[in-house]
Amino acid sequence: MRHGRAHSEGRRPEVTDGALVKSTDRNAESFDDARSVRTGEQLDWKPLEAYLRERLAACRISDLDLSSDMQVAQFPGGHSNLTYLVRFGDRELVMRRPPFGPVAPTAHDMAREFRWLSALHPVFPLAPRPYLLCDDPAVVGSIFYVMERRRGVVVRHEEPADLADRPDARRRASEALVDTLADLHALEVAANGLGSLGKPAGFVERQVRGWTERWHRARDAPLQEMDALAEWLRAHLPPDPRTPSVVHGDFKLDNVMFDAADPGRVVAVLDWEMTALGDPLVDLGILVAYWTLSSPTGQHDALSTVTNRPGWLARDDILARYRARSGRDLAGFRFYEIFAMFKVAVVIQQIFHRYTHGLTGDARFAGLDTRVAFLAHEATNMLRT
Repeated sequence: MRHGRAHSEGRRPEVTDGALVKSTDRNAESFDDARSVRTGEQLDWKPLEAYLRERLAACRISDLDLSSDMQVAQFPGGHSNLTYLVRFGDRELVMRRPPFGPVAPTAHDMAREFRWLSALHPVFPLAPRPYLLCDDPAVVGSIFYVMERRRGVVVRHEEPADLADRPDARRRASEALVDTLADLHALEVAANGLGSLGKPAGFVERQVRGWTERWHRARDAPLQEMDALAEWLRAHLPPDPRTPSVVHGDFKLDNVMFDAADPGRVVAVLDWEMTALGDPLVDLGILVAYWTLSSPTGQHDALSTVTNRPGWLARDDILARYRARSGRDLAGFRFYEIFAMFKVAVVIQQIFHRYTHGLTGDARFAGLDTRVAFLAHEATNMLRT
């Protein structure tokens, strides 16, 4: 049985090509960048619709027609939290909830993400505006929140036409992404009223300890290289930075949305679940780890990178641009890069653990165990260079 999952005992809503709609509405339009809700990830839509009709009216959302039937689809990207597209009339909203099944303590905290977005949106407009937090798990089986819908291009394991075979556009997108990260880290924490949202002292130590604990909980078989990496990270912790920054926690190419008409302009930064106050180089490490992520020979999947194609900035170019824009010293960056590889391996193992225990049927996750071993080996090789 899947813990935390909400089902309707009656007839399931009917799935159309591109949207899940109410069974009484057979002429719903499909969504342009969302898909039918994946099997096993449908919710009980009736209580959700009733809740949203009651609460969204107070959110003062322009062009929101709550007299229209609710339509739902799902964004196909992402590997952990579930992100749905909800439409009333012409107004589209985004709903986020945790994955089904048991989750690690403090992970997938939708209330925390909602609080961060509420504080960040006024001072960093690339963070979408949150509208509504539901802390009653009885509605859909978990806490969830609703935020504004942004439109643009998200680059995943394949490039959209605006970037494919266009090295100049790839470079401009790369530069805009690095500049956005540096600008996020430049936010003045105290001046913008963000100081109460985190405890920056000891941030990196807590990160290393927390991700090591997650590894121990999620591993399905011993992997000596991961255990050795955890020991090395604990023994080489950097000092706290003199001034803490807002740390996104998962800043990578597919968590950034670009203007469809101008790939050199960022229109949104997504997925703020891991946001904290602390050492900004943790973010830079994650960006570089995903950017340069290689894969076992012949393996191409949802984690495969496109950033090895001509025009995308190389690793050293990313570091040079970030250094120039932020003014930060990157002399000790190797620690952050190795920690990022370790963290990504743990994230993938958690996803694979959910798949092997029947908590998700998403076929994309079937071979992720080979990725974990490969990343552990790659990170271990970095220790020797």
